[in-house]
Amino acid sequence: MSEEHVRNLMGRAFALPYGEARTVLTEEALRRAEATGDAALTFQVRMELGQAYQSGGEPIKTFTTFSRALADFDRAPGELDDSAEQRLLWQFKWIVHSLTLFPEVPLDRTRAVLADMERRYTLGGHSLHAVYARRARVAMHLGDADDAAHWYAKWNAAPRDGLSDCEGCDPTGKAAYLAWRGRDADALAVAAPVLSAELDCTEQPQTMLTALLPIYLRTGRLDEARTAHLRAYRLIRTQISELGEIADHVEFCARTGNEVRGLEIVQRHLPWLDRAPSPFDAMRFAAASALLLGRMAGAGHGGHTVARRPGEDRPIVAVAAELAAQATELAALFDARNGTSAQGDRVRELLGAEPVVEHLPLLAVPGRRTVRPPAPSAPDMSDVTEPGAALDRAEDAWRRDDVPAALAAWRRFDALAGEVTPLDAARRADGRGVEAIAGGDPEAAVAAWRRAAELYAEAGDLERHHAASSRVGGLHEMLGRLDLAFPLLTAAVEYLSAHAAVPGRAVGARLRLATAHVAADDPAAALAVLAGAVPGDASDTALVALLRGRILAGTGDQDAAVAQWRAASAAAREAGIAGLRAEASLLLGATLAQLGHLRPDGHEERFAAALDALDEAVEHAGDALTRASAHAERGDLLLSRERPADAAPDLAEAVAGYTALADADHATRARIALASAYYGAGRHLEAAEVAEQAAADVAALDDRDAERRCRLLVAHARRELGEEQAADAFAELAELARGDGDPNGTAYLLEQSAEILTAHDRDDVAAGRFTAAADTYVVAGDPYGTVRTLRRAALCHWWDADGEAALTALTRSRAALTEIPADNAAALTWETALVDYDGARILAGLGRVPEALASVEAAIAGFTELDEPEAAAHAARLRDDLRSSFD
Repeated sequence: MSEEHVRNLMGRAFALPYGEARTVLTEEALRRAEATGDAALTFQVRMELGQAYQSGGEPIKTFTTFSRALADFDRAPGELDDSAEQRLLWQFKWIVHSLTLFPEVPLDRTRAVLADMERRYTLGGHSLHAVYARRARVAMHLGDADDAAHWYAKWNAAPRDGLSDCEGCDPTGKAAYLAWRGRDADALAVAAPVLSAELDCTEQPQTMLTALLPIYLRTGRLDEARTAHLRAYRLIRTQISELGEIADHVEFCARTGNEVRGLEIVQRHLPWLDRAPSPFDAMRFAAASALLLGRMAGAGHGGHTVARRPGEDRPIVAVAAELAAQATELAALFDARNGTSAQGDRVRELLGAEPVVEHLPLLAVPGRRTVRPPAPSAPDMSDVTEPGAALDRAEDAWRRDDVPAALAAWRRFDALAGEVTPLDAARRADGRGVEAIAGGDPEAAVAAWRRAAELYAEAGDLERHHAASSRVGGLHEMLGRLDLAFPLLTAAVEYLSAHAAVPGRAVGARLRLATAHVAADDPAAALAVLAGAVPGDASDTALVALLRGRILAGTGDQDAAVAQWRAASAAAREAGIAGLRAEASLLLGATLAQLGHLRPDGHEERFAAALDALDEAVEHAGDALTRASAHAERGDLLLSRERPADAAPDLAEAVAGYTALADADHATRARIALASAYYGAGRHLEAAEVAEQAAADVAALDDRDAERRCRLLVAHARRELGEEQAADAFAELAELARGDGDPNGTAYLLEQSAEILTAHDRDDVAAGRFTAAADTYVVAGDPYGTVRTLRRAALCHWWDADGEAALTALTRSRAALTEIPADNAAALTWETALVDYDGARILAGLGRVPEALASVEAAIAGFTELDEPEAAAHAARLRDDLRSSFD
């Protein structure tokens, strides 16, 4: 086997995240390295395999690789390279920690390894900073506060060196100790520099943020707690090696009233429990999950099921009991090994933990919030002492659209009535129709109102007879039975128009007949029916104008519809009917907003009027659907007016409202808009969370535009959060764009993906993606994009130590310059100068300094010609460095 083949395998492994695939490749590389007989190469690969086991969630396997590497080093250190001792001493830290995670490993073994670690650090002339840190952590594991304090003091006093944990992880360990001792203020002080720094450690900031969760909660820093949970969990949710820290996030959810999110986390990671990285991690996750599931069971959800394993659904209460028992048993094993009760105490404390706050919203929305009036109490009808008065009160409330009061008055009638007259019996049957509608049973309402009509006829009240018959006809129309509806509706209009003593009854009959004509796709007939309406009061005026506006809007006459809805809103205001006022204002505001987007002339005035109308709709909305719709419309309008921070509260209300109504489609659309608002307001963490929630449901909308918008939001938000997964999100979108025949969009999305990859030092993959973008820019006829992405591909190849590929890409980039239009001389000069500058960097890296000098001189000339002094100065510094190295 050749060294080149081994290094090729390792290169492929390095391109993968830690996990099974990377581990398998590294194991194969070790077998082949051993076959070469090259001790130094074998040692390097064995060290990398130890890292793969540790970071891939299999720390127990690290014991074998480390022991073999230690033996190889002790046997013949001269055969290894200069970095061997450093790497070995670094891994001592992992081993000491990992030994404590397995109760079957005797405590004396851990102490012996610690002693050997200290001996080797001392012999090598290194600081004992890292050794003291490990001793303190072992003492914490044992629950020995005095010993931990002793080692913590020595840890703090010892100087840092190259074997100390990084500037993020070392303070995290100290913060964990301080939190364990209840020194929350000191822990926050230690953490502050880490949270404000830009670190390149793969374990930060998520490890520090997770460590701070209980401190934030104990000290009332709820906003910081919320953000810490959201940020940290996102970064560890795909890593089985972090199962123990994921447990801390489950506990956070259980203690902050976020049981639903906690259940999602438990369900996502419960299959990992059977292959947990260690018994200690299993104990932590089992205990936290038992707490969460126990709280759900206590809230009455114990009979609901959770998948203990794939395909094994069991009641929540049963799984909670199993996990509590598992955590308790594992804690007993640790305590037996350690000779203390520390781990059992911690598990018992966790299983019995109480909420810190009743509910901590994870997506808090600052800014304007609608103050909803308290739900009305049951109307007091004790002052009504006569059955007839109860019926009068009920019909008056019904007329005012106050259904709760009407229902209470009908119940009062039932309580007071003795012998009932035929007319009162008919009036009560009318009420039963309203009760049926309120209960969502239109067929029962048909029967009730049909009976009411019969009783009215028997009582000789033909006006009420036809009014009830009209209501029956209206329900037939609603249920799609127009053949039954029209005879009843037409007869009612004819009679009531001529004989009604109460104008509202005639108006109501016309409204129902007009609605039936609309259903029959005959708006002209509907308008004709409404033309004959004679309103008896402001309420009638509002209802007629409202329906007329809907009909006109359906015919495309938006301006006339706006005028009608304005009139309806004004009349409803006069009548004092809040629900009707909200409905008219909602339609008015939504239409004005639409016209503002469609017509540039006067759009500012329309938008202002739309916002005023929607404010009115939100303020007066009574039913849940109107309220959610009003918030959604106002949020969308504010978002379109580039006021994302103002839009977010409305859109959050819309999401909550639609979700409560089980209106999944509208809830998903509102979530997409809310994610956009968060993103526009610079709240990228919330944007990612909400967009990902929407992404789980957006396919059900069967709306490609909505799906693309949602996935773009996910990709952009992840990029802003610095998450490498954003690269895959952009690449997936690129393939969708390719399928749509959109080469420009495809190339742009591939380029975005490549930029993210190179920012995360994935230059081998980034180079390929930049090249794919360049090829697609060629298809799109965009020479600027072609030159730019080929130049970026060349740099990525160079950073990946592939000089030949870098030169190939650079040559292609230079050739693509000829496709830039000659009449755009400035752009051509700029792009050429950039190619020259980056070409100089690559050539210099390949040792071709004279060629690099010529290239950088050309770059300086180009930047100078364009009067770009900063770029020219940057290139001049490169030239001077090259000259110095060449001399």
